Amino acid sequence: MMIGVGEIYKVVVAVAPLYTALGLGYGSVRWWHIFTPEQCEAINLLVSYLTLPFFTFEFTIHADPFSMNYQFILADVISKLVIVSILFAWAKCSSKGSYGWSITTFSLSTLTNSLVVGVPMLNAMYGPSAQDLVVQSSIFQAIVWLVLLLFVLEFRKVKIGIPTKPGVVSNQYSHVVSIDISPSSKDTAAAATTNSNDQNTNGVADHEVLIAKPSFCSLMRIIWFKLALNPNSYASIVGITWAFISNRWHFEMPSIMEGSILVMSKAGTGMAMFSMGLFMALQEKLVASGPSLMAFGMVMKFIAGPAAMAIGAIAVGLRGDVLRIAIIQAALPQSITSFIFARDYGLHADVLSTAVIFGMLVSLPVLVAYYFLFGLMS
Repeated sequence: MMIGVGEIYKVVVAVAPLYTALGLGYGSVRWWHIFTPEQCEAINLLVSYLTLPFFTFEFTIHADPFSMNYQFILADVISKLVIVSILFAWAKCSSKGSYGWSITTFSLSTLTNSLVVGVPMLNAMYGPSAQDLVVQSSIFQAIVWLVLLLFVLEFRKVKIGIPTKPGVVSNQYSHVVSIDISPSSKDTAAAATTNSNDQNTNGVADHEVLIAKPSFCSLMRIIWFKLALNPNSYASIVGITWAFISNRWHFEMPSIMEGSILVMSKAGTGMAMFSMGLFMALQEKLVASGPSLMAFGMVMKFIAGPAAMAIGAIAVGLRGDVLRIAIIQAALPQSITSFIFARDYGLHADVLSTAVIFGMLVSLPVLVAYYFLFGLMS
């Protein structure tokens, strides 16, 4: 059925309030100077540690794990495996290949801001069933893909090497001082470059420097610790656990708890977008990565990601609106968590920052264009 102006207007009406909140956040800092950078940081903490986790938790507890579309989840897995395979082959076989850039490209093309933007947009396009699929995708991303991304980033630090004094080889990776990580063609030899002088800062000669190699268990402890510091991670885990229990034994949450969660959850979307506006206003340059890398990020986000999802969806037999929803949700704006990880690990944070900002700005026309084209083809 061909999509008319009325349907497109309905989508714009559903999403426009998000951009209003984003604009207010941007203007509050850049034009009206209402908030200082310190106050912006406090607002970001409010969003990160309270409103957004409650928003995620509220959607997750109402999911029904026993009626999830596991074919849809499998399509998502296949799409990411396609991208991982291509990136691994490029990093391994090409002279220009880079494991660091492979990680960044994976983030750009696969990790999305599913709930904040995806729920209102897909609900307006295809109804409540689309909203359910977006929630399922968001839960799986938080529990599986973000955990794997964090593991790969920690493993990369181990691969580069952590210099320590003689006799201070420890399995407690979090207690070892990390070297500064700078992108290189293959992300190797960085440790050697760090120790290129005859003496390190503590007066220890190079051949006396040992490389601390934490065990797998130690690595996993660090990862789980970092996830525990992110309330959005365990909001998804606790939420899906409750969803399993409540749907299996038909428990209902007490109304006083439900109301408490809901009153905080309602602030989640608006505050998240407002915080995004603050983030944009505090950047010295909106295009921190330069125009060429910005274009690369947009291609990965809005073309490569949806194309891979189309492959996965068709491979598992998705058809009709479910296929369209799968492709459109893969083109949602960049995950803010992926930028936070990139910043924390010193891996192309400028590229992810630009992707978050411009992905948010151009996502509405791009996703409406996808919606319109699918309407023409149906």
